[in-house]
Amino acid sequence: MRELVTAKRPLVLGIGGGGDVVGALGVAEHCRLFHGANPIVGGVSWERSAVDPEPGPRRSAEIENALEIAPGVLAASGETVIRDRDIPFAESRVAGLLGVQTVLVDVTLGPRALADGIEAAARSMGCDLIVFLDVGGDALAHGDEQGLGSPLCDAVMLAAADLLAEREVPVLGAVFGTGCDGELTPAEVLERLAEVGIAGGLAGAIGLTPEVAALLEQAVDSVPTEASAQAVAAFRGVSGTVPIRDGRRTVRLSPLATVTFFFLVPAAVRSAARLALAVRDAADLDEANAILRSLDVRTELDWETQHRPDAG
Repeated sequence: MRELVTAKRPLVLGIGGGGDVVGALGVAEHCRLFHGANPIVGGVSWERSAVDPEPGPRRSAEIENALEIAPGVLAASGETVIRDRDIPFAESRVAGLLGVQTVLVDVTLGPRALADGIEAAARSMGCDLIVFLDVGGDALAHGDEQGLGSPLCDAVMLAAADLLAEREVPVLGAVFGTGCDGELTPAEVLERLAEVGIAGGLAGAIGLTPEVAALLEQAVDSVPTEASAQAVAAFRGVSGTVPIRDGRRTVRLSPLATVTFFFLVPAAVRSAARLALAVRDAADLDEANAILRSLDVRTELDWETQHRPDAG
């Protein structure tokens, strides 16, 4: 994991929407405290339906009080909100907590456009590594797992990371809070990580520390997130089965949830992360969703559209 240790300006992106930025903050803070880095943290413009009832992510044009760094990539402050609704993003809340700007990625774009924008933004910010972090581990899903519920955003972002790796842009994948989103079980995530290992793609691991956990507890108080919060709870000694999502899902907590695993993106995409490979050439998010639907994979966009207040 030389890349993480030596990076002086890592950009750490939560790739699953909602509170994944909190998991990204954990890795960013580790880099700052233990490697002397000056990290940037960010995520995507897709809030959970409990925060933003409109299905899907928000386009750049729908975001207010943000500065465009590159096409599809914005700098967010504590004042950044969804236009006409005054709803802050999780990244806005983290920016307010830290007192620095965070990065907000418009994931309505396809993987290639995302790769273009993220590469340009990283270059303009002087970043020497981009970490694509998933909370839970469903970014490595095959697509047929019983609990899988939100594979789309992860797949599109991981596909963009793979395109960046092809261009020799330094990237790493990461899983924070194994199984903490209540989708893949911890055992399933470990099986997928083993597949990545067989492909030569495991890159190392780090654990939460008291200093990092303390910052994440502050973030959890500011950001509506359940999945990222479970990793902190596990660090404080909570174990066993814990309900989340109003009881619709359960999480099996253990000290495993406090470990972040890192992997090489190309090896992951060509082994366990089959959905990222499937959407790699999609023109935009809607086409990526159609590809996953053709594979009988139900996505978070499908769920949100079905459960929107005016549906039916």
